[in-house]
Amino acid sequence: MKPIVIIGASEHAKVVIDIVEKEKKFHIVGLIDDHKPIGERLYDYSILGDVSALTDLMQRHKLTGGLVAIGDNWTRLQVVQRILSLAPNFVFARALHPSAQIGRGVNMGAGTVVMAGAVINSDSRVGAHCILNTHSSLDHDCAMEDFSSLAPGAVTGGKVKIGTCSAISLGANIIHGVNIGEHSVLGAGALALNDIPAYCVAVGVPAKVIRARAAGERYL
Repeated sequence: MKPIVIIGASEHAKVVIDIVEKEKKFHIVGLIDDHKPIGERLYDYSILGDVSALTDLMQRHKLTGGLVAIGDNWTRLQVVQRILSLAPNFVFARALHPSAQIGRGVNMGAGTVVMAGAVINSDSRVGAHCILNTHSSLDHDCAMEDFSSLAPGAVTGGKVKIGTCSAISLGANIIHGVNIGEHSVLGAGALALNDIPAYCVAVGVPAKVIRARAAGERYL
């Protein structure tokens, strides 16, 4: 199994670690985290250092890559950019839970995590560093742009597009053919019957825009 590091050591990382262990494709050497001390442990793995130490850790542990386990879309993007500035050849792994269902013709980018019970149906495209959370469902011919996410229980119809860094919250639903703009949040339990523009927060049934949203604004 190829050795990798997990970048991030929070609750989200616990789920990612579990998926990697179940897949049995990679050997986790340890964790990297900017906010926790070296030697602190999460499950069976120690924090080896922060992102600034990445190139040294790659040489020391003969690493070629790893996986960013950070739930917030914007923060994940910032960390990926920082990693690539330090180590341009760093290879980002994917993590697919064995119970996930991946349809024919699906295309999936590097760094994406697909959790237990998630479904990606035929000919959908999932960008780099996306998250499809527990029992989420992306139907046929959809597109998730880079760093976007589906929360647990979120469901889309077919031919839906979700923009870069946008987050579809717990139990939200998007009907067939609807587009969600970049850097937007569809609130928990919402139902998107029409397109949602970029840089906004939309909630309710049917979903309505309630305010503007800046790139990087926290939603978790």
